[in-house]
Amino acid sequence: MTAALVFETMGTVVTLDTVAPLKEATALAVQDAFRELDERFSLYKPGSEASRVARDRTALGSASAAYQEMYWAAVAWSEATDRAFTPHRPDGLIDLSGLVKARGIRAAADVLVRDGHTDWCLNAGGDVLVAGAQASSAAWIVGIVDPDDRTQLWTQFVTRPSRLAVATSGIQERGEHVWRMASDDTFTQVTVAAADIETADVLATAILAGGVTTLQLAQARYDIDVLACARDGRVWASPVFTATNDTA
Repeated sequence: MTAALVFETMGTVVTLDTVAPLKEATALAVQDAFRELDERFSLYKPGSEASRVARDRTALGSASAAYQEMYWAAVAWSEATDRAFTPHRPDGLIDLSGLVKARGIRAAADVLVRDGHTDWCLNAGGDVLVAGAQASSAAWIVGIVDPDDRTQLWTQFVTRPSRLAVATSGIQERGEHVWRMASDDTFTQVTVAAADIETADVLATAILAGGVTTLQLAQARYDIDVLACARDGRVWASPVFTATNDTA
């Protein structure tokens, strides 16, 4: 299947596959869903609200309702993960990037649903949300890249109604972009499958940061499947992840 839409945003590439033809207006609205969040929350854009808050030009209490909602949602996730996920950098800077991409994916999904699309796969930098099935009526399948060889697939995940979202967080492409809590059993890549993209994305980041303790906490609190590998080669895997040597 040829991707219906491919574009760059939030420092990554978004690919959208749809079974039904994608209208131009829908394609533009999908891109706008990401763009609007990026323009507000990117710390790489000097004029964004996030940058203004970071420079103390805008106090959190006087920030927009959209900014405050995102911030307090991140705080709630921090509390739920025993602070493995956090909206604050070690220097105290507010950084909401751990939520923004998932919210962009969700907003784009809302556009697709609104415009009548029932079968699609949306991939934003390896974080995937699907609906319905492929043109063949088969379930959407998400490949997980090998953490030690980015040209190979390590495993694959077959989506289902309670597992429509798959998110992966790792250090191979972005380096150490999370603030580690774990002193041992440090994970290098974590994949989480869940019913919704925000849960999958946040918990993948939290487990990468918090290690085995956070993995166990997340599995106890949430209905998820997890695949994680540590620096020493050990692997933690829910049974639903199927090993494969395929490269396509």
